[in-house]
Amino acid sequence: MLRVSLFPPAACAAHRAPKIPPPPPFACATDSEKYPGFPAFLDRSPVDRRGNNRCHWKAASRRAHMEARVAEDSDLDRTEAATPKRREKAREEGQVARSRELASFALLSAGFYGAWMLSGPIGEHLRTMLHTAFSFDRAAAFDTNRMLSHAGTLSLEGLYALAPVLALTGVAALAAPMAMGGWLVSTKTFELKFERLNPITGLGRIFSIQGPIQLGMSIAKTLVVGGIGGIAIWRSKDELLGLATQPLHAALADALHLVAVCCGMTVAGMLVVAGLDVPYQLWQYNKKLRMTKEEIKREHRENEGDPHVKGRIRQQQRAMARRRMMANVPTADVVVTNPTHFAVALKYTDGEMRAPKVVAKGVNLVAARIRELAAEHHVPLLEAPPLARALYHNVELEREIPGTLYSAVAEVLAWVYQLKRFRAEAGIAPETPVDLDVPAELDKGAHVAPQDEREEAEDALGGRAAGGAA
Repeated sequence: MLRVSLFPPAACAAHRAPKIPPPPPFACATDSEKYPGFPAFLDRSPVDRRGNNRCHWKAASRRAHMEARVAEDSDLDRTEAATPKRREKAREEGQVARSRELASFALLSAGFYGAWMLSGPIGEHLRTMLHTAFSFDRAAAFDTNRMLSHAGTLSLEGLYALAPVLALTGVAALAAPMAMGGWLVSTKTFELKFERLNPITGLGRIFSIQGPIQLGMSIAKTLVVGGIGGIAIWRSKDELLGLATQPLHAALADALHLVAVCCGMTVAGMLVVAGLDVPYQLWQYNKKLRMTKEEIKREHRENEGDPHVKGRIRQQQRAMARRRMMANVPTADVVVTNPTHFAVALKYTDGEMRAPKVVAKGVNLVAARIRELAAEHHVPLLEAPPLARALYHNVELEREIPGTLYSAVAEVLAWVYQLKRFRAEAGIAPETPVDLDVPAELDKGAHVAPQDEREEAEDALGGRAAGGAA
């Protein structure tokens, strides 16, 4: 049968239903922009049937996932041991290593073994208390004052019986924290923090890795303590079965002895649990305080200062000292030269200085200017190349010379004083010192970096002189 279409093929193709891809789950209002070919008129509203914003929840879930990844990466990056400052800060915040098992063992052992060792006096007080409690006549029973006095006497006897055990338990409670972290009283632990009320954070702590670990520790404690108690009872099964054949007073005494032995072994088993818990708590505490390499560097900068900033400060201090040093040349005692490349001015005042100081130094143009000022003000000039280079490279401005150069500088100053006496009184001219004792490791040669030379000339002589040095 012939099928006739009233529309041309192009029109039919245009009216044919387009192939629409299924909308992606949880898509936002920009589906047509995010997915090419998605019709704009089929864009879904960002609000679902319940009124929840799909985009909001999608972004929130993505943000939570990223935060979890960042936290995980942060824990992996914390590979460095905590610094003393980090530990001190944690202690101020109330974070110290604590072992509940150690505290439990200390309290139980002090109470139980204290009662065992003091069982004699405790028994005497208990017998006196029971004897007093059941010894009264009809007149005392109907006399309120006598009954109150009777009750006070019984209370004192009970207190006398329990006081030693309570004292030992109190000492153990105070001594147990000393074994791990010491005593700590921090007001920050009592501060109100609203993040502690966050249920999500609480659920995170419950379902964190610490939950299974604590569960395992509890199971291990139960198995160890229960196993030791079971072994103690099994080893005493013959004595337990023999109690039925003994007289009442003997059976009671033996039963109490067996109970004490079993309890003592059980408390001793707590020592094993505490021995396992203490290393774990120390490891967990140190792991919690670990720091990243960046945190170590940041703390070092906070403590010691930024190296770049400190270097800049030292550079500025040297520049200021260079600007002032030309004014110190006329008052110097001597200028040691290379003879042309280096010049170092020394000054020593007896009683005011512990050792001679370098008051001016320079190379090339600065050295020439120092020599000119020294000649103008009649400051002695001494050619001693090794000493001049050693002083220039190893002593900063306004600093005392090192002890290794005392001998050489002492010879120079002795020559200066003799020269001044010769100029004032005439006589025999002093001999110029030669072959001064300068350690070879201090003489670093005549090379000076061009940049350092330009900066020195800039600071000491001004920009024009620096241009000439360049």
